[in-house]
Amino acid sequence: MSAIDEVLIANNSFSTNFPDQKLPTKPARKLGVIACMDYRIPISEALGLKNGDAVIMRNAGGIVTEDVLRSLIVAHYLLEVQELMIINHTECGMLTFNEQDFIEKLEDETGYTAVIPAHFYTFENLEENVIRQYRRLKSHPWIPHDFPIRGFIYDVHTGKLSEVALK
Repeated sequence: MSAIDEVLIANNSFSTNFPDQKLPTKPARKLGVIACMDYRIPISEALGLKNGDAVIMRNAGGIVTEDVLRSLIVAHYLLEVQELMIINHTECGMLTFNEQDFIEKLEDETGYTAVIPAHFYTFENLEENVIRQYRRLKSHPWIPHDFPIRGFIYDVHTGKLSEVALK
């Protein structure tokens, strides 16, 4: 049985007992979170969030991509998100490879040169990456200058968040 078949069985059980939650369309805490997709970061549990508390955007590395910007702009202007956390984490896979080497590997293994994704946004330093994502957000004309953004590094061994001084 495939992993997808297993989760479909679990979903059937979940939906059978699903309570009609009547959640509002806007997040209760007016919070947005950009984080890495790594499964070792249980975002809701780590932040004490319930379903409906926050808008959570995840991708490899917790990177402010075009799609994250699009989602954040929708979240701020239409869903009333008023604060944002950027969360990177220790032992991130994006620290472990060189972008150009990876592209060359993909081209060698597949025999194709692709136009997109144009970047994989690897990085060498967690704090510098959090600061880079912060700066990407702060430089966008549709992100208000007074929009509160704070950055953190999550330790995958302790579950603790450490704040990064953003500049």
